Amino acid sequence: MTGLFLINVLLALAWGAVSGNFSVVNLVFGFLLGTGALYLIREQVGTASYFRKVGKIVNLAATFIYELVLSAWRVAKIVMRPKIELEPGIIAYPLTVDRDFEITMLANLITLTPGTLSVDVSDDRKILFVHCIDVPDPAATIDDIKNGFERKILEAFR
Repeated sequence: MTGLFLINVLLALAWGAVSGNFSVVNLVFGFLLGTGALYLIREQVGTASYFRKVGKIVNLAATFIYELVLSAWRVAKIVMRPKIELEPGIIAYPLTVDRDFEITMLANLITLTPGTLSVDVSDDRKILFVHCIDVPDPAATIDDIKNGFERKILEAFR
């Protein structure tokens, strides 16, 4: 996948050279043209998996945006209550991901979502400690992370 991404970048740079314009907008357009060209010849050069991976990465980004909006709404509802009744806590989330990149991505996605904060990773990299502003059911929160962010990360990067 990295090689095909590099080819796509080179196609964008070639587009910039041919058009004589290396502005960001023109290079992005060249990247999109290169993506289209690679898509057209995907069966001949074996780039079909590249597009499946890109689709899964886009799906991960869409999941993050959805969770971001949903969590922001939940936190806004909590803040707007006349009497705030919360059950904050730190949960020990058992990790399925095991690569540093995947653990870091999961921890960052959790931290960027309002109401949650990745606190620490165990020394053996098997547990991620997550602080939640309101966690009445820790098992449900663990299931949400496992079936959301973590599953999408595994699909996109393995």
